[in-house]
Amino acid sequence: MRFEDYLVSLLRPLGVYDLRSGTINRGELAAYGASLDQTGVELDDTAREMNLTTARGFGLERVEALLPYRPVCTTVEQRRAALAALLRISGDSFTPEAINDTLKGCGLNARAEETDRPNYVKVYFPDVAGIPEGFDQLRVVIEEILPSHLDITYVFWYNTWGMVAQRHSTFGDAAGTGLSWYGLAIENDGYLEDIW
Repeated sequence: MRFEDYLVSLLRPLGVYDLRSGTINRGELAAYGASLDQTGVELDDTAREMNLTTARGFGLERVEALLPYRPVCTTVEQRRAALAALLRISGDSFTPEAINDTLKGCGLNARAEETDRPNYVKVYFPDVAGIPEGFDQLRVVIEEILPSHLDITYVFWYNTWGMVAQRHSTFGDAAGTGLSWYGLAIENDGYLEDIW
């Protein structure tokens, strides 16, 4: 219901005002109603932006302004998830599970694994073949999240010929995809979940 209609229905029982269309009283109520309608829209937008799970504009920017860096994301959903992960970082976020949870703050699925050497970890990106776009910025975020005493080795993967052969039985089939050689090298159809 528009606020104009609400105001008319509120005042009609008094019987004091001429509330027909085109009258001065009705025009005044229309002006008030339009302002209240716009205020309602603004309040709805503000309420949406105040919640990290529903924000999609200035609310996300305000949360990012509180943090020393911005996650590298391509979608609003990734941005929300990354900011939520960054906000979960606390003084006890140093177990492997907690570190991997907070690494979601990068904006990509980054995983850290302990190595056989003490104080060394390897970080890899299971969903992205090759070097991820914006890696320089990702590296800054990762090195801020991980404890400073750890030495980090970044691991990147590419498709092997065996992996390409599992998806494309012939070179003609692979050429039919329209992918370049590099495109075939980084093609990922969820196959890598089994590797890690």
